[in-house]
Amino acid sequence: MASERPGKPGSKAAPARNAPSTTGEPERIQKLLSRAGVGSRREVEGWMEAGRVTVNGQLPEPGQKVTINDRIDVDGKRLDLTSGSAVVRRVLIYNKPEGEVTTRRDPEGRPTVFDRLPRLKDHRWISIGRLDINTTGLVLFTTDGELANRLMHPSSEVDREYAVRVFGEVTDDMLKRLMEGVLLEDGMAKFSDITPAGGSGINRWFHVTLLEGRNREVRRLWESQGVRVSRLKRVRYGPIFLPSRLTVGKWEELDQKAVDLLSKSVGLESVVIPAKTPDEQAALDRKRNKQPGRPARKSGGRKWDVATSKPAGGGKSSSPKSGRSPKR
Repeated sequence: MASERPGKPGSKAAPARNAPSTTGEPERIQKLLSRAGVGSRREVEGWMEAGRVTVNGQLPEPGQKVTINDRIDVDGKRLDLTSGSAVVRRVLIYNKPEGEVTTRRDPEGRPTVFDRLPRLKDHRWISIGRLDINTTGLVLFTTDGELANRLMHPSSEVDREYAVRVFGEVTDDMLKRLMEGVLLEDGMAKFSDITPAGGSGINRWFHVTLLEGRNREVRRLWESQGVRVSRLKRVRYGPIFLPSRLTVGKWEELDQKAVDLLSKSVGLESVVIPAKTPDEQAALDRKRNKQPGRPARKSGGRKWDVATSKPAGGGKSSSPKSGRSPKR
């Protein structure tokens, strides 16, 4: 597990850029609730559209601003927003197995990525983006709604890297089209980088990079060329790589250096990770150690194993090195 570094005694955390005021200054509902760990901005906006949120007993207007002193209810239950007065920025990385959905609750009763995560007393983990049920690999979680929003927003152009096994004949012309842009049902899409990563014939591995996170975008791009994705694993999100030590179904918390790197990538200043009490650390260790790793699905009797970083010899990347063992 990555170590915690609470900072030197007596030192103060550097203020976050565009940090919220702790004096009760009004701000948009979804921003306040996401920072308080209630949910992501997108989730809160969905609740508002569904009429599940009230402010002082009334349905909020679009763009309405509130303070932590307002009474805000979700599904008739009053929220405690005291934690929204200050930024608490913690980040987990998780190696998602197949068969889990990236949602807090699933109406079909399927396991979710939140089932294995450590519980928090005053905050909630917010998933940074999603992976579909058949995609494995890196998922980031944070307690800071502003960090989550910036990392997911298309304007930030945070790159996501995937290891993908393609079934079908792949030609140079096909790769050129995928880099130049392909018209999908929801608009133009393209890979910002494609690098061969092994295999031969009609079963080949590639590392591909996207600057956005539309639903099933990697699969749909390849399918637009008449081939099929048979394996898909996310290995990087921005500057954070999936480390080889983190087995399937396991999580670990990022240390101060890694959190600062992630924050800086989207224009946020450092916020000191709060120190844990001995009891909190012991509970966290117990939760982590008792979670068994889930083996990756086997296919055709062969173990699926792919490097977590792009192979040498081709391709480009402007991302800094972080959280990975092999050299890029």
